Amino acid sequence: MAEAEAARAADPSSRLTRAFELIASERMAGVPILNPRLSVEAVGFREWNGHWLGALVTPWFINLVVMPLDPAAWRSAQERDNVPYTFPTGLFNFIAAREPGLGEYHACSLFSPVLEFADQATARTTACLALDGLFDPAILGEAPRSAADAAQHAQTMSRREFLRGASSAPES
Repeated sequence: MAEAEAARAADPSSRLTRAFELIASERMAGVPILNPRLSVEAVGFREWNGHWLGALVTPWFINLVVMPLDPAAWRSAQERDNVPYTFPTGLFNFIAAREPGLGEYHACSLFSPVLEFADQATARTTACLALDGLFDPAILGEAPRSAADAAQHAQTMSRREFLRGASSAPES
């Protein structure tokens, strides 16, 4: 396996953390929206549909992140393009981005800035709960759907609606 393929196949948490620690020290140093109680941490990464899915906590945001695992399953996009992903709780738009040492990844903002978080443990727990919530149809007050049914019926839901537990189903 080539070095680049081996790096892609491994859990990306450490690469993601290193890349964003560098961003924190170089590009974000002194920016007033930073929460000094938070640090960079990749959390909850798991294999999902041929991708890596997890969350990234930084002193300036908490994002859901999708990164390549299986190159055949990856949908490359131009930077800042929307990339939709369907979960049991609905369709979410991620934004394509690239960073040195990471390559392309897709991010969905949950919180930015993150000044309301009192500590790293609370930010980490929030990120993990959001990840788990993507797969919990009970959030919508509905019975579990098959992947095909979820894709057919999913509508775009804002991150605020998702975090409040709003339904992506049409009002009846």
